[in-house]
Amino acid sequence: MTVEPNRQQASWFAAARWKYDSLSLAKREAIYGYVFLLPWLIGFVVFIAGPMLAAFGISLFRTNFVSETRYVGLDWWKALLQDAIVHKAFANTFVYVLVSVPGGTIVALLIAVLLNESIVAQGVWRTIYYLPSVVSGVAVSVLWQWLYHPEVGLINSLLRSVGIQGPRWIYAESWAMPSLIIMSLWGAGSAMLIYLAGLRNIPTVLYEAAQIDGAGRLSRFWHITIPMLSPTIFFNTVMNIIGAWQVFTQAYVMTGGGPNNATLTMVLHIYRTGFQNGYFGYASAQAGALFIVILAFIFLSLRSSAFWVHYERV
Repeated sequence: MTVEPNRQQASWFAAARWKYDSLSLAKREAIYGYVFLLPWLIGFVVFIAGPMLAAFGISLFRTNFVSETRYVGLDWWKALLQDAIVHKAFANTFVYVLVSVPGGTIVALLIAVLLNESIVAQGVWRTIYYLPSVVSGVAVSVLWQWLYHPEVGLINSLLRSVGIQGPRWIYAESWAMPSLIIMSLWGAGSAMLIYLAGLRNIPTVLYEAAQIDGAGRLSRFWHITIPMLSPTIFFNTVMNIIGAWQVFTQAYVMTGGGPNNATLTMVLHIYRTGFQNGYFGYASAQAGALFIVILAFIFLSLRSSAFWVHYERV
């Protein structure tokens, strides 16, 4: 038995079909594009934009989400200006960003340039350098915690074998933050992979022409590789800045922010304020301040890109 379709529904579909058929090819492609983007847009609104707006709203309240919720206006934001611990956390994170981002960029770029040459077992070496990037942050932190142990750690054991007394690393206030910065170079494999892709896109004729003109290896690297790779360097730098300002796992697992708050990062302090002490309004204000700082750094990076990033023009 066949069921006759609803005539009104059929006419609506027919009208929609007629309107779609009358659209130009460009408009049809735009519709398909938005349809494919829709899942990402929904995820962005629900999991990123929504929580960010909610955090700014929560920063106006004194609340622990259980027994207390009281409107305090901008009191938490004013408290940020007078909180010495927040200033310490911002300073620590700034030092981490200032050293780890350029250091990671240089290390990843040099590894990519070396692995772009024709060497024996090239694929194996690329895999070895990339593997640390896929290891869990907690597992890496536990591994480096052992490496940095002043008595039984591998690093100090190797130093003692050549007659050098190693430092106490993460257990000494003066060495704790440098230790985390050195550890950050462990994950250079992910940026290295992107640099390798960028190096593959540089036309070889440029190197050949420069070599014919008598340019040496260093000159070719500085005048061809760096300018042609500058968009890739810019992308990695921006992503590394965002990631470095949000460093958390290493400080939480390895040092707990110590010794004497030497490795207290901003995200770790936000975690302590909200989830350990129950001041979710103040934690949200701190997160908002961190967001503004990251946004300022990204803005400065975008402004500076006009002076050193070179895009190939056809």
